[in-house]
Amino acid sequence: MPELPEVEVIRQGLIVHVLEKEITAISSSGKKLRLPVPRSELFKWVKWRNIVSVDRRGKYLLFSFDNHAVMIVHLGMTGKLGVFPAAAPPALHDHLVFTFNDGTQMRYNDIRRFGFVRVLSPAEFAAGDPFASLGPEPLDEKFTGAILKKKAGRRLQPVKNFLLDSRMVAGIGNIYANEILFYAGLHPATPIGSISLAQWEVIAAKSQEVLWRAIESGGSTISDFVNSSGQKGYFQLELMVYGRSGESCKQCFEKIAKIVMAGRSTFFCPKCQS
Repeated sequence: MPELPEVEVIRQGLIVHVLEKEITAISSSGKKLRLPVPRSELFKWVKWRNIVSVDRRGKYLLFSFDNHAVMIVHLGMTGKLGVFPAAAPPALHDHLVFTFNDGTQMRYNDIRRFGFVRVLSPAEFAAGDPFASLGPEPLDEKFTGAILKKKAGRRLQPVKNFLLDSRMVAGIGNIYANEILFYAGLHPATPIGSISLAQWEVIAAKSQEVLWRAIESGGSTISDFVNSSGQKGYFQLELMVYGRSGESCKQCFEKIAKIVMAGRSTFFCPKCQS
């Protein structure tokens, strides 16, 4: 599943190809994504409009238009957004195609169709924040250990599950939660109520460090992630624990362990994260 760094890499790649371009045609495969494709809203609010910004909130992409409407895209588990010449042959799982006035196309491709597209009219977007339930952005300069400690309180929830909860922190997925906790030196099952302010500050700092490094590396290509230009990321070459069960820790040479927490594979070094 594309996590925050992968979505940010796609966002940065799209900006140079779609900003200030007018959408002159919209077509879909007719297949349902996680939600039905909002065809009527797309034709009403998106067609014949210029994209004025491409933003990100957690794992969501936000396309804003010159009429103040907003299109929200979530990539689900296998979704991709790329820009191609209109003459380029379509791919098998292209489910939504936006044609621009310069002859290029932005194509949404999704093998498993777990992503979705939502359109907010200007009035709907102005009425309230559609992401009010999401936690703080980990890349925001205001993201601090004090904020995390306040949200954690005295609860016994494992720290890894806390980081994966989008209501607590927006966008940190399984890959990066594993890596962040390795660099913070914390066992993933550590109860959040027992973590000190100093340790939370380390978690906040390591979150930003790991996520920015992943973005600079083009994200992690664990299965089939590619950016908006079809290129793979290479942060997976730097992973310290994720997917390395039974291999030697790069720091202390202890064997990396694997457990399952909340249905998610969890990797850690028993020595570095004791």
